[in-house]
Order: sequence, then C-alpha cells, then structure tokens
Amino acid sequence: MPSTLPDHESLQRTQELIGVSFDDERLLCVAITHQSYLNENPGAQGESNERLEFLGDGALNYIVGRYLYEQLPHLPEGDLTIRRAEAVRRETLEKAARRLGVGEFLVMGRGEEASGGAERSSNLANGFEALVGAVVLDRGIEESWDVVMRWLGPELGEVTSAETPKDPKSRLQELLQARGESPPEYRVINVTGPDNRPEFTVEAVVGGETLGTGVAGRKIDAEREAASEAVDALE
Repeated sequence: MPSTLPDHESLQRTQELIGVSFDDERLLCVAITHQSYLNENPGAQGESNERLEFLGDGALNYIVGRYLYEQLPHLPEGDLTIRRAEAVRRETLEKAARRLGVGEFLVMGRGEEASGGAERSSNLANGFEALVGAVVLDRGIEESWDVVMRWLGPELGEVTSAETPKDPKSRLQELLQARGESPPEYRVINVTGPDNRPEFTVEAVVGGETLGTGVAGRKIDAEREAASEAVDALE
C-alpha cells in the first residue's frame, strides 16, 4: 500500500483494478486516503476519506434496499431490513473490499501501515464505502447502480437466495430464554470518529460476562454484531 498520495499513473492503475474510470480523479484520491496519512503529514493537501465513507454508507443502504425491494416483492418490511443489514454490515463489505484489493491501494500513515492497517477490517469496509461515495459523486446515484451490483454481486446473491436470517439480537434472546438465563445487556464501551461519522464499540454482556463485541457506524448494527458473536460463543 502506498505511503504517499498517488500520482496520475497510480490512480490509473487503481481504476483498472476496481473497474471504474473516474471523470474526476481527485474523488478517487480522496476515497483511498486514510486519516492517518494526513495526521502524519499535516502539510499535505487534500482530505481523508471519512466524509466519502458517510456518503457511501447512505448510498449503499439506498441501492441495496431498492435492489431487495425489487427482487423480493413478497417479503415484508422486517425481512427486507434484516437482509439489507446483512448485505451492508462490516464483514460483508470487508469481503467485497478484499476482492477489489482495497488494502493494496489505501494511502495511510506509516504507523497505521506498520500496525497492519491495510488488513484491518474497519479500514477495508470504510474504504469500500468511500469508493462507493466517490462513484456516486462522479456518476450520480443512478449510474452507480451497476458498479455496486458488480462489486457486491456475490454477497447480494447470497442475501437474496437464502432464507431470511433471524436478527442476531432475537436469536440471542431466544437462546438465553431456552436456558433460563436473564436477557443480555448491551454496553457502549467506546465511540470514536467525527460527529458525522461515529463508530460504536458495543459489548453483549450475559450474566456479567462479555460474550461478544461489535463495532459499527450505527449502535444498532454494533449491537447485532456483538449479539452474533455471543450466539456463536454460546452455541
């Protein structure tokens, strides 16, 4: 992964890797710039990808939601919500990001790079969202549809073809009830990031013991991740 801002040639290679040609290459440069690079290089021009992550998150929810709405006309709102959450959760976006090779072209500070930042799940998922945000600004939301379908194709196929998974929080609740145990408690133990792009770290606590931890941009999604880990631990 580069430790300097990419030049035109590097951006061209990145576009070939992700299969998208940008009219405004500056957007791509921003999308792949991690905040740690700017922290280490305060004189560098440009901005980090955090604002584009915010935009990409919203765009993904709209595009995936619309896709599921059109593909699964028989499903009620609750099932569609659960499936959309599966499709846009951090682990899913991380898989897509690895397939695109996002870690290879993220620009980050040397400290972040040395600590394995190019392989970190949150960096990959956030980078994927930022790329979506950049495509939306470059092409518009409607023309971004095909790009998102291509980048998330395998995951969307799984989400539409499988049975609707039960919400992890409901699964954990039912499992504990069957065992005669008290309901879980969800504790927010950390909130990081800017005000417009917070990242919540939540623990699922059962009987005073932490059985799962989730990290996500929305508290409810972090709770679901924590609950999913707790279910795996109990089962």
